[in-house]
Amino acid sequence: MSARRETSEATTLGLDIEGWAGHVAGQHVDVRLTADDGYTAVRSYSISSSAPSGRLEITVDRLDDGEVSPYLVDRLTAGDRIEIRGPSGGWFVWRPEITTAAPPRALQLIGGGSGIVPLMSMIRTHAETGSVTPFRLLYSVRSPALALYRDELLRLERDDAALRLEWAYSRETPGGWSAPPARLDRGRTVAAVFPPEVGAEIYVCGASPFVESVTQWLVEAGHLADHIKTERYGG
Repeated sequence: MSARRETSEATTLGLDIEGWAGHVAGQHVDVRLTADDGYTAVRSYSISSSAPSGRLEITVDRLDDGEVSPYLVDRLTAGDRIEIRGPSGGWFVWRPEITTAAPPRALQLIGGGSGIVPLMSMIRTHAETGSVTPFRLLYSVRSPALALYRDELLRLERDDAALRLEWAYSRETPGGWSAPPARLDRGRTVAAVFPPEVGAEIYVCGASPFVESVTQWLVEAGHLADHIKTERYGG
């Protein structure tokens, strides 16, 4: 097992699973912990590693009142054993184009907070396979310090002409940012994503209110509902 701190609240865990057969970008695993008294708790975590890497990495955002995330972020150490089931999920997934017979369909990713985790698996898969699919990511996060994978995303955008990033900071912006912090709204969302006529495949992931609002704005702007895939976390 390996652990890499992403922010003050989140850690990426690299898990060694015997016989791991790999995953598709966007899938998740179920993590089960069992206490000494037999009590068990199960939580689902999106896979953040790329599909071609053959590695299983999950990024866990600590919830102070959570049953599983505080242990995974603050206490899990090399040699500890946890139960993993998966990978699971066949809807919210992306596979790189493997044919050049037709132009690849553009991909629009929209993440709120830790909702970027499965999207990061797609971005890494895009980079490592050399895919030329046009990619855009709109990432809404409270502050630069809480942005998962921020340095890596900036590097990938610099090195990959097909990838474009848009940031939305709701509480604190980086130094020199041109706009004050504000929650993502309809106007900013529509302006940042591919226009409807492009026919992009859209993936939205975050807390339920975020996903519901973004999806409504997209449909109102003319994007087809059957082009939009969503995944929610939390209540």
